[in-house]
Amino acid sequence: MASNKKYWKSVEELNENSSIVDKLRNNEFVEEIPTEEFLGDKNTLSSSSTTRRDFLKYVGFSTAAASLAACEGPLKKSIPYVLQPEEIIPGVADYYATTIADGFDFTNILIKSREGRPIKVVNNNEEGAITGANARVHASVLSLYDSLRLKQPKIEGKAASWSDVDSKIKASLEAAKTAGSKVVVLTNTMASPSTNKLMSELQAAYPTVQHVVYDAVSSDAALDAYQQAYGERALADYDFGKADVIVSLGADFLGDWQGGGYDAAYAKGRVPKNGKMSKHIQFETNMSLAGANADKRIPMTVADQKLALVKLYSLITGSSVSVAATAADAEVVKAAQQLKAAGSAGVLVTGIDDVNAQLLVFAINQALGSAAFNPAQPKYVRGGNNKEVTQLVKDMNAGLVHTLIMSGVNPAYTLSNSAAFLEGLKKVKLSATYTLREDETAAATTIAASTTHYLESWGDVQMKKGHYSVTQPTIRPLFNSKQLQEGMLSWLGKTESYYDYLKAVGTGIASGTTWNKLVHNGFYTYEAAGNATATADFGTAASQLAAAKKGTGFELVLYTKTGMGDGQQANNPWLQEFPDPITRASWDNYATVSSADAKELGLENWFVANGGMNGRYISIKLGDKVLENVPVVVQPGQAKGTIGLALGYGRKAGMKEEMQVGVNAYTLYNNFNNTQNVTIEKTAGEHEFACVQLQKTLMGRGDILKDTSLKTFNDKEPKVWNIKPHVSLDHQAVLASTVDIWQSFDRSIGHHFNLSIDLNSCTGCGACVIACHAENNVPVVGKTEVRKSRDMHWLRIDRYYSSEDTFQEDVETKMAASGLMGSIETFKGLENPADNPQVAFQPVMCQHCNHAPCETVCPVAATSHGRQGQNQMAYNRCVGTRYCANNCPYKVRRFNWFLYAQNAEFDYNMNDDLGRMVLNPDVNVRSRGVMEKCSMCIQMTQATILNAKSEGRVVKPNEFETACSAACSSGAMTFGDVNDKESEVAKLAEDDRMYHLLEHIGTQPNVFYHVKVRNS
Repeated sequence: MASNKKYWKSVEELNENSSIVDKLRNNEFVEEIPTEEFLGDKNTLSSSSTTRRDFLKYVGFSTAAASLAACEGPLKKSIPYVLQPEEIIPGVADYYATTIADGFDFTNILIKSREGRPIKVVNNNEEGAITGANARVHASVLSLYDSLRLKQPKIEGKAASWSDVDSKIKASLEAAKTAGSKVVVLTNTMASPSTNKLMSELQAAYPTVQHVVYDAVSSDAALDAYQQAYGERALADYDFGKADVIVSLGADFLGDWQGGGYDAAYAKGRVPKNGKMSKHIQFETNMSLAGANADKRIPMTVADQKLALVKLYSLITGSSVSVAATAADAEVVKAAQQLKAAGSAGVLVTGIDDVNAQLLVFAINQALGSAAFNPAQPKYVRGGNNKEVTQLVKDMNAGLVHTLIMSGVNPAYTLSNSAAFLEGLKKVKLSATYTLREDETAAATTIAASTTHYLESWGDVQMKKGHYSVTQPTIRPLFNSKQLQEGMLSWLGKTESYYDYLKAVGTGIASGTTWNKLVHNGFYTYEAAGNATATADFGTAASQLAAAKKGTGFELVLYTKTGMGDGQQANNPWLQEFPDPITRASWDNYATVSSADAKELGLENWFVANGGMNGRYISIKLGDKVLENVPVVVQPGQAKGTIGLALGYGRKAGMKEEMQVGVNAYTLYNNFNNTQNVTIEKTAGEHEFACVQLQKTLMGRGDILKDTSLKTFNDKEPKVWNIKPHVSLDHQAVLASTVDIWQSFDRSIGHHFNLSIDLNSCTGCGACVIACHAENNVPVVGKTEVRKSRDMHWLRIDRYYSSEDTFQEDVETKMAASGLMGSIETFKGLENPADNPQVAFQPVMCQHCNHAPCETVCPVAATSHGRQGQNQMAYNRCVGTRYCANNCPYKVRRFNWFLYAQNAEFDYNMNDDLGRMVLNPDVNVRSRGVMEKCSMCIQMTQATILNAKSEGRVVKPNEFETACSAACSSGAMTFGDVNDKESEVAKLAEDDRMYHLLEHIGTQPNVFYHVKVRNS
């Protein structure tokens, strides 16, 4: 029988006229919950004194309220395909082969695209590809979605049509032709056969047209030397995998030297096999990636490097050139002896900006018969001509240039005499620049033509002799933009598209290959013989180099950072927040000085209460130029009497305010020489750095990063150089791996994922860090938050310096400490790096422990272990207790303090619709208040499994990848199924060099490392 009883939730309901009753009928809560007020404002949150218990109650209540409110989601309108393209399947990624050739970075790549949106760069691993995408190349996909890109052409600052632009330029060309006046097309290095052909046709139609190539960071000395010796303007190529002894004088060949891309071949020789590995000796000024990876590193001024190079030339070739002594003559003699002993297995390289120095390198490698030296197939990735650029500025100021057309360059920012360039620009009758954004040069030209990003463009490039690559668009142009080549076709009166023109050129070069196959592969290789014998006056070059005079004051060495390069992607927040591999600082450039010079000048770095690092300022004076307020980093390994400063910073025009950081070092790049003699002076104030690693040394903790010498590795048992930790069980010392308080599970069935990291192969380049950003939607938090250790990188690359001359000596020093006071003093000393330390890099991410301490302390089971070995995060469960982070011995978990997406407080790519186009739909964008970390790219492993399942097959050995392992061109990271005994990772797990990080605590990680071996 139905009940007629009436129940009340409160006495308020007895009052029929109550406003509260009316509200409760429509809303569960009478008043709106002020979660936004509390959690949405970082100042309110930081000043809150709420207890942890009250906070959890509050968050639990607001989460329940938000869940109920989510039943009525926001309305999102979508437009379906009328005719769905056959190649696009919703939810399935497409990959397109293309080539980046932006004038600084050149490499064959694949582009991952989702529903027509390019979202990630992947290495093209087809045989013959010139691959090895660095951090900048991986980040270039985000530059496509830069909201400050120039969206349409402008004439004198006002919006214009392309027909107006083309007609105005064409009219100017005709006027110049009639008057016999000079027309200059100023571009970066394109190395494009189709563009060169177009340029020849333009010059035929307009005889006064001159093509000048300008590289912001010059390789002019190396190009001139090669032209003298081999008769062609190019760069000699090298294969470091064929070298047993590598000697470098100032060449950061693991960085941007001669276009980079050498790390893969170098790493092959650095892994000990059959008792052998290559020996690397580095003479340099600034601490570089190459120097950090060297077996022996000798700090030396550039002036002394020139003398050392002459001495090497004399010792190896038997010449007798008189040269002054240097402090490192003994090391120079040893290097010469080892090169001579290696013979054809030796190679020498240099980064000295001097034609004579470059010529001596050719002579030495030719005398050795170096197999790693390959002048017959040179590289064309640099082509800038400094003399022509200098003459252009003079001609402009003399009123001799009628029309100036630019593409891919920003001389108003990058030229050291930019003021003279801008003054000369006023005397040019028509100036036009094809540019991605309204930069410093675009603001001063008559026409600012919005050009396409390389991912929106067709093109071709010859990166080296015998290698032809194609660039294909992966998305339609986002804005009203065109390429320079389309403009050139229009000026020539041609009606064909650039695509058709390119196709004709490409099929002519790639004979026997169809156009579709060429575009599908992205490149074509062919036989092309070159000159392998140098003919130059090496004796005169040696004499002139030996007579080079040392300058006065400090020696300034300008360089390019791994993350920023020449600065053309300075508006890319991924790159701004990318920690420099050496200094571990982001959001800045700075002067690096040695500790001895810093002490003399009263310069220092110190740490503050919130975990940030601060430092002093200096001014740098070069002639009548003064660069004010340059922050200082005291850098171990910096040669005494020298300072280093990175190019590519200090940009203002076309940049978001947050990205306008650093100082413009190009102002000191006089005569395109990266070495200048300057005077420096300490100035007032202190600078706030965003440095992600303040602990510089291991302090003798050899169980974290294990290293040994090649001799010990060959002569001793693994238990000597790969010590396995022991613990006490029943008063007996037993292997830590045999003691366990956890219940064990059978993990031999199904997939079980492991990640191997070889410390011998890792160069610290950081490509994996940016690839992880792109794949997993890792947010950018900005300089202020990084200073508070709130960076969100799922993967970090720790950089350690030795306190003594070597890490082995650190361990010996630690073990020799005795007594309380003796131990205190010893460990205080071990905190400080040596003046010229050994360096080691160690990538660290979530270790995906089988016995994970984070899992046992989570009160809401947000973190748990998967069947396939991954430590998983259920973000909807997480309430932000951070117990897991406190319990993690590897400190790899990142707490999401704020809402980073669609939040004006964090005005980066996630704060605008265009920037969010780069987000990976397979990975959710996390909200505030949750813990996040490396997922071992579970979305990628599951996609591989599902793909194999749909094709009715088992997963192939080595088919599994993570973002970091796929991005690692040096082969340091290998990912796979350890239960598949045919997989590479399963074999590496059985290697004698394998060890786990902090193995003695018994977490049983699924990430393992390999002992670093040094060739002493």
